[in-house]
Amino acid sequence: MVKIGNIELGEFPLLLAPMEDVSDPPFRALCKENGADLMYTEFISSEGLIRDAAKSVQKLDIFEYERPIGIQIFGSDIESMKKATEVTAQANPDIIDINYGCPVKKVACKGAGAGILQDIPKMVEMTEAIVKSTNLPVTVKTRLGWNDDTKYIVEVAERLQDVGIKAISIHGRTRKQMYKGAADWTLIGEVKNNPRMHIPVFGNGDIDTPEKALAMKNTYGVDGVMIGRASIGYPWIFNEIKHFLNTGEHLAPPTIQDRINAAQRHLEMSVKWKGETLGVLEMRRHYANYFRDIPHFKDHRMKLVTENKAEAVFETLDEIRTVFV
Repeated sequence: MVKIGNIELGEFPLLLAPMEDVSDPPFRALCKENGADLMYTEFISSEGLIRDAAKSVQKLDIFEYERPIGIQIFGSDIESMKKATEVTAQANPDIIDINYGCPVKKVACKGAGAGILQDIPKMVEMTEAIVKSTNLPVTVKTRLGWNDDTKYIVEVAERLQDVGIKAISIHGRTRKQMYKGAADWTLIGEVKNNPRMHIPVFGNGDIDTPEKALAMKNTYGVDGVMIGRASIGYPWIFNEIKHFLNTGEHLAPPTIQDRINAAQRHLEMSVKWKGETLGVLEMRRHYANYFRDIPHFKDHRMKLVTENKAEAVFETLDEIRTVFV
């Protein structure tokens, strides 16, 4: 049984990665229904939380059906991160996660996210300060290092464990790689198989089929896998992996009807939670995956990603049902 603090997650948990503008409550609801064992919110700016910025505060919204749920925060200032931890704890998550992995320029080049990989002592100091400022279990999401010359993750993981984190998720790329090239899981395996490590180690990067999840489990011995991009517009991946791990067989893929129903529910929840303008806009990244590999679909997809009114998108989804089902 894999545990984070006292939270039991099953034998080989599947985690939904925190993804900006993706892993919001509507999307998390679909992932939970489809087998995600632990989910994280989008990352939230510590400075935004301290200043009570509306966008940051809204990301603290979590719901009972999502549990166990972790709220992820990021920042470069230790005092701000401590204060943000206290604000976050009031939202009553099960876990507080620290983002030490985001590679985007506006985050990393200010010393937050993956930027802190250039200052490991500060990373350790910040982590310890956050652990001490909450009774909730603290976890970390990070990368192998800043670049190929600084892949210190085996030592870093040990040091973070020593200051009290309860689990670590490691993306198998450096910050310099961004999302290019193949994820390298060998160092993730080294972290897991380090005899000094006793907290759960989750691997992340390129898990987009049940076979890959099984291979990473068997090859590197990780305690579970975290799934990011492969879940966008495809929440079924969690149950597909679970079924394959348990039986060695593939679940039947979602039908067109299943895909339309999921897209409609997702859009409904998105509009309800964010309002029409943002709800419609932020759904667009999901449609290519909801309807991937469907022949002669291009015109319908163009409609889905260019309509600005929810009613028009719902009409297009109904039209797709008429044509393809």
